[in-house]
Amino acid sequence: MSFRPSPADRPPPTGRAPLRLPRWPRYLVPIVAGLIALGILVTIVAGIWTDFLWYRSVHNMVTGTSYGSVFGVVYGTRWALFFVVGLLMVAVTGLNAVLAYRLRPTYRPARSTPERPGVDLYRAAIDPHRRLILGVVLALIGVISGVTASGAWRTWLLFINQVPFHEKDPQFHLDISFFVFTYPFLRLVLSYLFAAVLLSLLAAVTVHILYGGLGWQARRPKATTAAQVHLFILVGIFVLLKGAAYWVDRWGIDFSQRGAVTTGASYTDVNAVLPAKTILAVIAVLCALLFFAGAVRRSVMLPAVGFGLLVLSAILVGGLYPAIIQQFVVKPNELAKETPYIKREIHGTRLAYGVGGVKVIHYGGISTESSGTLASQTASLPGVRLMDPSVVSRTFQQLQQVKGFYQFPSVLSVDRYLLPGDGGVPQDLALAVRGLSGPPPGQGNWINTHLVYTHGFGIVAAKENSIAADGTPAFVESNIPPHGELGSFQPRVYFGPAENNYVIVGGPGSRPGIELDYPSTSASGQQNYTYKGSGGVPIGSALNRLLYAVKFRELNILLSGAINGDSKILYDRQPLARVAKVAPFLTLDGSPYPVVVNHSIMWVVDGYTTTDLYPYSQRVDMPTATTTSQTPNGNVAGQAAGPINYVRNSVKAIVNAYNGDVTLYQWGPRDPLLQAWENAFPGVIKPESEIPSALRPHLRYPPDQFEVQRQILAQYHVTSAQAFYSGQNFWSVPNDPTGVVVNKLSQPPYYLTEKIPGYRQPEFSLTSTFVPRNRANLAAVMVVDSNPTQRGYGTIRLLPLPQNAVTEGPSQVQGSFESYAPASAELTLLRRGGSIVTLGNMITLPVGGGLLYIEPVYVTAAAAGSTGSYPSLQRVFVYYGGRPNPVGFQPTLAGALAQVFTGSQNPGVTSPGTAGGGAVSGQVRADLKLAQQYYTQAQAALKAGNLADYAKFINKMEQQITNAQQAANASATPSKSARPGPSPSPSPSR
Repeated sequence: MSFRPSPADRPPPTGRAPLRLPRWPRYLVPIVAGLIALGILVTIVAGIWTDFLWYRSVHNMVTGTSYGSVFGVVYGTRWALFFVVGLLMVAVTGLNAVLAYRLRPTYRPARSTPERPGVDLYRAAIDPHRRLILGVVLALIGVISGVTASGAWRTWLLFINQVPFHEKDPQFHLDISFFVFTYPFLRLVLSYLFAAVLLSLLAAVTVHILYGGLGWQARRPKATTAAQVHLFILVGIFVLLKGAAYWVDRWGIDFSQRGAVTTGASYTDVNAVLPAKTILAVIAVLCALLFFAGAVRRSVMLPAVGFGLLVLSAILVGGLYPAIIQQFVVKPNELAKETPYIKREIHGTRLAYGVGGVKVIHYGGISTESSGTLASQTASLPGVRLMDPSVVSRTFQQLQQVKGFYQFPSVLSVDRYLLPGDGGVPQDLALAVRGLSGPPPGQGNWINTHLVYTHGFGIVAAKENSIAADGTPAFVESNIPPHGELGSFQPRVYFGPAENNYVIVGGPGSRPGIELDYPSTSASGQQNYTYKGSGGVPIGSALNRLLYAVKFRELNILLSGAINGDSKILYDRQPLARVAKVAPFLTLDGSPYPVVVNHSIMWVVDGYTTTDLYPYSQRVDMPTATTTSQTPNGNVAGQAAGPINYVRNSVKAIVNAYNGDVTLYQWGPRDPLLQAWENAFPGVIKPESEIPSALRPHLRYPPDQFEVQRQILAQYHVTSAQAFYSGQNFWSVPNDPTGVVVNKLSQPPYYLTEKIPGYRQPEFSLTSTFVPRNRANLAAVMVVDSNPTQRGYGTIRLLPLPQNAVTEGPSQVQGSFESYAPASAELTLLRRGGSIVTLGNMITLPVGGGLLYIEPVYVTAAAAGSTGSYPSLQRVFVYYGGRPNPVGFQPTLAGALAQVFTGSQNPGVTSPGTAGGGAVSGQVRADLKLAQQYYTQAQAALKAGNLADYAKFINKMEQQITNAQQAANASATPSKSARPGPSPSPSPSR
């Protein structure tokens, strides 16, 4: 049939000559459009090709092979889905548009009909260009549909590479793999089929209206027989798909959030929603048949009956019936009705989050040991952390930054190392890489930013459980070039969290290097270097320079004479970014940490396999669960990690800080999700057995997984359905009692070597505490063994305290610290003098049947001003409940412990305000004692409502504090404002 418009379809002459554009704009428009299209095409090609070059430049440290296969699988799958779905949408929509045009009536109503002049004008304007318009619309549909489908590449790959979980859901008795792999794929297919039918309906209705197949006559819709048949068939297909969706929705009740069951099918879902979905699926199929029958018989009555039946059944069967069951059957007997389903949820949640094997060790919380026994037990504590990683970072910055263009992270990492002279016992260390922040202020030109300041330098480490004489960290690795006890290693850090710019490095060996290596005492003030590693993409060729100039929108890459045939470009240099690209199927722990192993600095990144489709498992928002006072914005990276209900730490990723090589190791028990990804990306993940023996002791239990698990265990430690329903024994993670944002952000867990009930010997562990919901006292301690060289690695131990007794929790102990008279007066004196007092992390340790709380106190000297100031450890708080004097406050941990358990006061203490080490005079002590007495009297007056006496005693207290401050200043030795950082030495790096 011809598509040429008939004379009747052409617009009537208007009596005026058509408006013609001048010649140059008519040619200019396609030229500009072509240039824009060319620019877009070049940008896309540059992005794809440079991505390919990047994947080819990243190597596996074990096999030496590149990750080009990851590029092939990801891009190949995305493009395949783009074309398949895009062409499907174009074909189905275009077919129905053309069919509607061919079914147009031969004779249309006259133009003079009042209801149709607008349609005639539209048709007259569109008809001469209908092929072009249809092509543009179909192209847009194809592109949008294809782009959307390409984003579902993970769903497709999991579906075709699925493996069984060997666990069945309790409702349908299907393997969990059906819900994790097949169910989302079925929903995805249905969504695109629905979209295809809806777009076809829209296209068909539009064409039928334009060409007279649909219209209005006497204010009533009127359709030709051909249009009616066409639309009835399309609607019938839509209703048939709706029936399929109802059937698939039956399995979706395993993720319901109705009633007392947080996640999973409840009584109403099983006894009302499930049969309702089945009935609705059958009704939808019957209604679809009525639409098809209407198309065959050219009758409106049958489709009308089908449509009314579908709507009515959806309201009555799908909505009203479950609501009646929930209101009148379940709510009056909710506990009895929901008990079997609550049990399902408890079991499924504990299994999905890996907390089903938690060892519960009931702990008394009150010691019956003698003071001597407790003193000996606490004196032998193996690794009490005195260096708070979030506080000491500022001290590292001041003492080890060396130059302003280096930086340390805001929170240091914690690891353990065998150091010389420690008798073969690993020591807990706080450590960090000296990263590169960029050129100095005012020197941030392109050359400096991308060719000169290219890498960080060295690693700094200090013992966690000891300090230097002046309260600063006891460094075991420091300075530039690095010097210490970690052995020889390549100190240059081209790949790290601080290295977030692209850099261009390398060159011929005969050419002097232009990269700043480290500051030195030479005439030039710096040591230069030329990168010799295997990382990076060669950028010497003109084509590669052009592509990267387009990618980074930087003309200097193309024009700079500093780039030669041996140059390489390094980008995506942060460990999380590199792992996220080579393993785009993983959710990543946001805390990569450095280790020195095999003469190299390596970054360890924990990778998680996650899903939100595990039946009967409560969903958790991972960024929210990992929000603490140290990570206020959450702590996850990699693929989008919103609500999840299954998590496994199934991969340990290692990134070389010098070469940027990435190696992925399988970790822990075999995970079905990871096995599916291994099928999709063969050879990318190496077996756990290939982990180097020198690296294994530095691996640890990841903090993000631990934080998610502690949020789950706050509720799901309760395994009785009745107790779970009442919620009376639910816990919560305590807020950080020492932070500025008290009562807002939770207390972070902490790594340290400790011995708790159930341990044969002290082990490197990750620890946290719980408090009862809406209460401040302690409810339990949660500990996980983080030493991978021991068989107990990953075992979670839960130490719940008796519910019929009250054990002080973190905030209550903090209150005891703050109100302890000697400490309160001394800290007030320091603060009034301008010094900054920072309270470090509060550590909770089960010791001797009771709970030992330890909190370091750091002081930043007032005389240092701002840029030269740094916190130094000056006091330690200790609290042990049930003692006559439960609070200890001394310059050392040993002194504070002795004060609590033996009553020793250690009179020759050092004042935090006197960095030189002078003793607190007797006059200062007397003034502070009077100040405390006046404070006590003021509080009593305030409680009695006597404001006059309250003001009087407060004034006297302030006067005594002033006297004490003057006495301290008079007796103190001159103090140093700040200890300078170490001077760089020109000795060769290791």
